[in-house]
Amino acid sequence: MPLPFPHPSFGSPFIELQTIDSTNKHAMGLINAGLASPGTAVFAHEQIAGKGQRGRVWDTEKGKNLILSVIIQPGALGTTPGQGAPSPATLFPLSASVALGATDFLENFTRGDLSIKWPNDLYWRDRKAGGILIENVIRPGQGWTWSVVGIGININQTEFSADLPNPVSLKQITGRELDPVSLAKDLCDKLFIRYQQLQSLGADRIMEEYNACLYKKGQLVKLRKENRVFEAKVIGVNKFGQMEIEHGVLERVEFGEVSWVL
Repeated sequence: MPLPFPHPSFGSPFIELQTIDSTNKHAMGLINAGLASPGTAVFAHEQIAGKGQRGRVWDTEKGKNLILSVIIQPGALGTTPGQGAPSPATLFPLSASVALGATDFLENFTRGDLSIKWPNDLYWRDRKAGGILIENVIRPGQGWTWSVVGIGININQTEFSADLPNPVSLKQITGRELDPVSLAKDLCDKLFIRYQQLQSLGADRIMEEYNACLYKKGQLVKLRKENRVFEAKVIGVNKFGQMEIEHGVLERVEFGEVSWVL
């Protein structure tokens, strides 16, 4: 079935860099300079100022891991120039599709035990294998014009900072040394397949599959809200990106409003 909004495949061109501050920053620089083309992937062997969610630093050892940013032109997702800022219900399904694509990629090396920890950390059992940071370009009078999808996955690193409570790498899982560059190209393919599904099947289908992979779904977890720690049952995540929890009442919480207590 032909897609209503075709988008060039991800990873073409594939830009391979040795050392850089941040692949997301480099990709944003291409966009701001008018040099970006949809589907461009930026890979770095070393990233010295990588960002995680909520301003955290993404710690990675040189040459050991997969550090990738993909430039997407999201008009295909139903936002056209002049519409203004998109709603969270348009933005979050893209994040969900990226998390699913990364999970599909990781399944090549694990025997299950994969999940997506809300909003988009990649987990094997109770350990973090990778993370995702998406930055969107929303311009007055033009709407949602670009997205930069940043992904970091631990590949061959086996020693981590003590500040990271639960990291894991594919080498630790499989016992094998792997090639981060070839894996990055494989990941681009997996991400594009999920992006096509988002285009053709819609957000509801993507969110259904995202929730099927959700970390601790249906289980009691401890969460912190301001200075209060409480137990709640994880119900799911809606297309606005809110996690739905139950603790006597059903509550919808925004990312950043609560944090996990491990």
